[in-house]
Amino acid sequence: MPSQKTSESQKIEKGKNVAKEIIITLIYAIVAATIIRVFVFETMLVPTPSMVPTINVGDRLFVEKITYFSREPEIGEIVVFYTPFPDERAQQMLRAFDKFMDLFTPKQFKGSVKYVKRLVAKEGDVITLKEVDGNWKLFVNGKIPEHLKSVNYTKDGIFKYPKLWEYLAQASKVKSNKEEYKAYLFKLASQEGTELANIVFSILGGLDPVPYGIDYTVFVERYLKPNGIELSEYVWEENGQVYVKIPKGFYFFMGDNSSQSLDSRYFGFVPKVCVVGRPILRVWPFSAFGPVQPLIEPAR
Repeated sequence: MPSQKTSESQKIEKGKNVAKEIIITLIYAIVAATIIRVFVFETMLVPTPSMVPTINVGDRLFVEKITYFSREPEIGEIVVFYTPFPDERAQQMLRAFDKFMDLFTPKQFKGSVKYVKRLVAKEGDVITLKEVDGNWKLFVNGKIPEHLKSVNYTKDGIFKYPKLWEYLAQASKVKSNKEEYKAYLFKLASQEGTELANIVFSILGGLDPVPYGIDYTVFVERYLKPNGIELSEYVWEENGQVYVKIPKGFYFFMGDNSSQSLDSRYFGFVPKVCVVGRPILRVWPFSAFGPVQPLIEPAR
């Protein structure tokens, strides 16, 4: 009998050791996965058609973060970045997996979402849209960059309304008070036209039928004011042409599907600190599995 009790106790002890090893292994796996998620790779679901046909609605992308630790993104590269403001509308589009992965999002980007756009200008660059053979092309420092020659854009946002960003900043200050907000939009419509007022409203939201939008005050208070950036100093008109200069520490992103893209034309500059990485692989749908973009060599 003593030998039988000893055998049973050994089995129990062995079972405890196995369970302990499994728990330790799971902890290591979670720690390793977290490190990889934070510093190496992550995924994102694309909810909008802003980059069609290169990237389609519903594509799940594999994003690597290593490249931009060693160098800046280059003009023409497709880049994933955190919005420099909370985006309530995009948050509504996230699926359960993405909401779980966002638990690892850095604190300063809580409420933000990941956008995927093409980098079209860096700090110090001066950009404008000009019509070439019936298509609007982006000129950077007086010429069309090699990697943007095949992309056509829509002359809208800041290139159509040079004070758009200023109006967004002003409207965002009163957005929390619905009556003041309505009054501001009405005044803007009467002075600048209903189209511009509708653009401001569609971006900020806050009223039916657009209850959700972006919190532009976060962008202004967190990134513009601390850097002493007055938006009016970076946008100007010459002979009917609108020019935009990119401030130090910021980028300018635009979607390839210009007419369907909420990008820097509408919300403004993107701080460098918001960059996440390069989308390198489309992992879903399986029928479209494959690389997203080639690597662009840094300018020398």
